[in-house]
Amino acid sequence: MVKVVETRVLVPGEARGSLLRLTEPLSLWGGLDPKTGLVIDQGHPEVGESLTGRIVVMPYGRGSSSSSSVLAEALRLGTGPAGLVLNEPDSILVIGVLVARYLYETTCPVVVGSVPDSASGVWELDADGTMRPEGA
Repeated sequence: MVKVVETRVLVPGEARGSLLRLTEPLSLWGGLDPKTGLVIDQGHPEVGESLTGRIVVMPYGRGSSSSSSVLAEALRLGTGPAGLVLNEPDSILVIGVLVARYLYETTCPVVVGSVPDSASGVWELDADGTMRPEGA
């Protein structure tokens, strides 16, 4: 069983939520409904999944600089993810979180790391970037 995942912090913060692993990158512009938090990109493998309150693990964001505004709006509405874990840094997603922090005083941590495929359930993300299963 996976106990701890070390990450590199891009946007600090703490989060707790069930893991949602996106098997492909997601463009939030046209791919996420900020009102519901649902993946709406009909070509995405996880279409219909909710990002709301979850720790979302994905390779990286997929384009459009407008994704930052969609992420900021989802965070403002309370439908955004609790945290983002990326395999590769993504400045567009970081900008979205920073805008939400500045304009709306809400945020979610963004880290770069590799979460094993066997990881599931509820996880906690600490301010230093350490991830662990809830209660571990």
